Amino acid sequence: MAAILQVERLSKKYSDGTAALSDVSFELEPGEFAAVIGLSGAGKSTLLRCINRLVEPTGGDVSFGGVRSAKASAHEVRLLRRQMGMIFQGYNLIQRVSVLRNVLHGRLGYVGPVRGALGLFSKQDVEEAKSILKRLGLEQQTYKRADELSGGQQQRVGIARALCQRPKLILADEPIASLDPVTAKIIMDNLHRICREDGIACIVNLHQVEVAKTYATRIIGMRKGKMVFDGRPEDLTDRMISHIYGESPDKE
Repeated sequence: MAAILQVERLSKKYSDGTAALSDVSFELEPGEFAAVIGLSGAGKSTLLRCINRLVEPTGGDVSFGGVRSAKASAHEVRLLRRQMGMIFQGYNLIQRVSVLRNVLHGRLGYVGPVRGALGLFSKQDVEEAKSILKRLGLEQQTYKRADELSGGQQQRVGIARALCQRPKLILADEPIASLDPVTAKIIMDNLHRICREDGIACIVNLHQVEVAKTYATRIIGMRKGKMVFDGRPEDLTDRMISHIYGESPDKE
């Protein structure tokens, strides 16, 4: 199967000299569910943001669906981002508007900012957003304001917004970092299930090794900006975990 994503010798050095990423390379196949693990500052978030060009890499390239982002025009980058759903640790919802409107913001890359700001979404878009909310068990919250929801519910709205883009790839940056274990399981169960059912590739950043082993078909270990492990969960040994974290894997 041809790779949907190719990351080639990706590097990012910030103006203060910090090397957030150093020569990272891997490929991702359609439908693959990959977890990226490592300490805070290991480069996990920078990796996702370089993939969708929220952060400009200083070296290497990313190819998504055959389009090389380093050579892509601003218009082409917008088209690439349209196919990459992003889920954030802090939810990134508009708190004072409805859950439905937040989910429909996933369609902004298709309808444009003016029509989106005016709420001029098609009937088909609205019905699709409602259907996605139902899949995530949020149909009763459709018309509530986002700030009326619990943290776990808000994160499911974030997943719904990403799905409303009809993405080929989901990038989830620490989606359960601020949630209790029970709520975290609900989030991961939903994300994993929908990606599997819809054949969406996913890269999820996680601190929790056991969560990564439970859900991922593949684990990438990051340490100080470098990729030090890339393999199946069953091949992630205790010795390698110690190398990735340099200390207890439960610490950040």
